[in-house]
Amino acid sequence: MAMTELPDSRTEPDGSAVIRVLSYNIRSMRDDREALARVIRACAPDLVFIQEAPRFFRWRKRAAWLAAHTDLVVLSGGATAAGPLLLCSLRATVERTEDLLLPRTPGLHRRGFATAVVRIAGTRIGLLSCHLSLRHEERVVQADLLLDRLDAMAVEHVIVAGDLNDAPEGKAFQLLAGRLQDGRSVRPWGGELTFPAHDPRLRIDAVFASRGIEVLGCGVPSGLPGVTEQDLRAATDHLPVLAALRVPALSSPTTGHPRPA
Repeated sequence: MAMTELPDSRTEPDGSAVIRVLSYNIRSMRDDREALARVIRACAPDLVFIQEAPRFFRWRKRAAWLAAHTDLVVLSGGATAAGPLLLCSLRATVERTEDLLLPRTPGLHRRGFATAVVRIAGTRIGLLSCHLSLRHEERVVQADLLLDRLDAMAVEHVIVAGDLNDAPEGKAFQLLAGRLQDGRSVRPWGGELTFPAHDPRLRIDAVFASRGIEVLGCGVPSGLPGVTEQDLRAATDHLPVLAALRVPALSSPTTGHPRPA
């Protein structure tokens, strides 16, 4: 059974913006990078939230290769954020970027956030790509730090996406879902499970949006033009999550939302 089509990116007559957002763990581009580029390009995203971007030898060159082969540009992140990376189309006007390294637990992988504030159709949107810890206690702390970072960005509309290493019933996932909309739960579209790519059994990758953004659909795409099921399994060990979001035309002057009690 064919999936219903996800809306294309566009600016509506009322000034609101429909944007396509992709979250993707690319395993440091260690797999079939041509297949990876085909998948990303076929999703036609305005914003791409990458996890496990190349972090070591010539990492900037490899990130630039990926951007060039997907008709996108590098926005922020990479090794300077310990793996999270942001790409965007020319539709986005960049206001500012910041890469953040999180406190490190000895013996565990260093984590970070790639963040930016962009304008699309005149609306300011805060972006954050994340890859949370494999360890429960550290993952929960990182989720709380993520919410603090959103407050510090001082924008009304935010999009967070990444590999949470946590299922929807997990505490870190629920911390984010308590503050933001979990796109898949709000408007399911496509497939649900994201890992491992060859036999998905878990939903640990997600796209979240603040309450003022309308979720039009979110899930794992299939039947992408020019992309085979083999491409999806050869590109990396995660399946991508694609969402269509509608951002209102005008942002209010507020500098953020209080957290729920």
